[in-house]
Amino acid sequence: MTTVAIIGAGPGLGLATARRFGREGHDVALIARTPQHLDDLTAVLTKEGVHAQGFAADVGDPDSLQAALDAAATLLGPIEVLQYSPVPHRDFMKPVLDTSSGDLAAPLAFSVHGPATAVQQVLPGMRQLGRGTVMFVNGGTAVRPHPDRAGTSVAFAAESAYGQLLHDVLQAENIHVAQLIIPGAITPGDPRKDPDVLADTLWQLHTGRGPYRTFAEPMDA
Repeated sequence: MTTVAIIGAGPGLGLATARRFGREGHDVALIARTPQHLDDLTAVLTKEGVHAQGFAADVGDPDSLQAALDAAATLLGPIEVLQYSPVPHRDFMKPVLDTSSGDLAAPLAFSVHGPATAVQQVLPGMRQLGRGTVMFVNGGTAVRPHPDRAGTSVAFAAESAYGQLLHDVLQAENIHVAQLIIPGAITPGDPRKDPDVLADTLWQLHTGRGPYRTFAEPMDA
């Protein structure tokens, strides 16, 4: 089997996705900033019979992200599935009138430069495989900007556009690009936004290859 790389792996959705894809036989590359955090997640998955390994990287540091993805492909096998789902920093979420041009640099690095770095790193391997899936996970501000969360609203919109462009040009190469919009918070026990439910949705995006954008639940009018 091939590898799923989860950028922004955490104890909620990242862990649930790792379990879901691991259950199907994929190796799992967990990518996040903190080595101890990755060690803890890897230990949980290993006990459950999932072959997983952690790779420390910061999405704001292109060199570290490239190195982590390269190491994952070398040690675990070709990356067929890439999930980009790091949680945005709280300081990205300022009111629009309090957001300077400089305040937008970090959100755009997080939501545009990071994904572009990751996609360019894994794309050659997907082309060699003859297949692949790239999945972006975003909050509701990706499609409905909020005046009190200007950084994520602007950056998620740019990430959405980048993903849509990738979807349109890569489908001819059997590489599917999808976006999952999760309005509000991921909520354990929620019938639509529980981490395990969302992980199953991501599995369906990988296998079903439907439209670019999917909503975890309808957006409020």
